[in-house]
Amino acid sequence: MTIRTRLRPREERASPLQQAVTAALDDMKAVNVRVLDVRGLTDIADTMVIASGNSDRHVRSIAERVVERAKAAGFRPLGTEGERDGEWVLVDLQDVVVHVMLPRVREFYGLERLWDSGQAVPAVAAPAAPRVAARRRHTPR
Repeated sequence: MTIRTRLRPREERASPLQQAVTAALDDMKAVNVRVLDVRGLTDIADTMVIASGNSDRHVRSIAERVVERAKAAGFRPLGTEGERDGEWVLVDLQDVVVHVMLPRVREFYGLERLWDSGQAVPAVAAPAAPRVAARRRHTPR
């Protein structure tokens, strides 16, 4: 399941790299896939893809498949991070950055809220600290 937050112009809708990435995610049954257009927000990439896996092994397998499909399509990944732990694996494909995470990690970091400029994130007010009555000092007069 791929969800787009902002549509690109028709001539730029899905690059071959993005198609390879989303095909790999669909093939590995990635959960809650989001494709974010981050052009104008950052210079590091044009597209961020955020997906979840059901376990650390699933997360690693999804990321491996993304790398395999990208290489098969003629795109060489610049690097991957996080394969060892498998809670959050990042695949840097230059124009497309892929984040594959466990659901709890994804919820904690909230990348969708960070990079989706279409929605304002409401500020959560911290609970007010209890007021402590100031003690008067007795000063000798």
